[in-house]
Amino acid sequence: MNKPYVIGIDMGGTNTVFGVVDARGNVLSKSAVKTATHSDINLYIDDLYNELIKLIDEAGGKDKIKGIGVGAPNGNYYTGRIEFAPNLPWKGQIPFAELMSAKFGIPTVLTNDANAAAIGEMTYGAARGMKHFIMITLGTGVGSGIVIDGKLVYGHDGFAGELGHTTAIRNGRKCGCGKSGCLETYASATGVARTAREILELRKESSLLRNLPTDDITSKDVYDAAIDGDAIALEIFEYTGKILGESLADFVAFSAPEAIVLFGGLTKSGDLILKPIIEHMNSNVLPLWRDKVKVMFSELKEADAAILGASALAWELK
Repeated sequence: MNKPYVIGIDMGGTNTVFGVVDARGNVLSKSAVKTATHSDINLYIDDLYNELIKLIDEAGGKDKIKGIGVGAPNGNYYTGRIEFAPNLPWKGQIPFAELMSAKFGIPTVLTNDANAAAIGEMTYGAARGMKHFIMITLGTGVGSGIVIDGKLVYGHDGFAGELGHTTAIRNGRKCGCGKSGCLETYASATGVARTAREILELRKESSLLRNLPTDDITSKDVYDAAIDGDAIALEIFEYTGKILGESLADFVAFSAPEAIVLFGGLTKSGDLILKPIIEHMNSNVLPLWRDKVKVMFSELKEADAAILGASALAWELK
């Protein structure tokens, strides 16, 4: 292989992590720069270049790099632009892939972070060999990537698959997107903490969670309490799994996937979240899909998953 490596870049609101990846999914080297401190996109790319070129040189130079893949909030695969991403310091439409290609002299492709995770799972992880699956990322929000016939679904404008902003509860919790009742307000890590606060305020039962300042409770706190057998914490995971399982039943109906792959911080809770998801999904799907669709956790190494997902895009470049 003349060009045995690709670059994966995962852009977050706080940090941007990146690395050199081989065809087996090994991250050979990696580094990071701050995203939030760069109000000027060109200065950000300059800093990114200065750090990334060191890794490229260690890998044998630009001639060894097939391409650069970028996963970014509100990244549009069709246009190569980051479009009005609320958690990034640059507003409007940023032609990021074009700017990167010009700076590095290496072809660059971009998509949103959840779609990158789906491609990474299909290339290196639990979905290898699958042509029909849905990736659900359970972090601060709920992201998703839908794969049908081995291809990611982008829709006519590049933004298809925002399953986290489908309505789980009519007239429910206010979401940062401006809607009410979005799935991510219930099934994300922040949604779990929100459920905990609501229950503690509305009810009087004792709970380990009452030992913490209510506004500071995190999903990790709820997990720790559940592991200790706390009844309210266990109820929170059951409720979260119910909401997510019911939504997954709806998602199964439109694409009949072989599997649904779950990724992100909330999956660290293991069976606490997985068992109610599967139970409520199967009790809400049509009988023809019951117990037929696998629900599984990602197999990507957590520390490298974001880089791997972004890098998988670059192998598709011509």
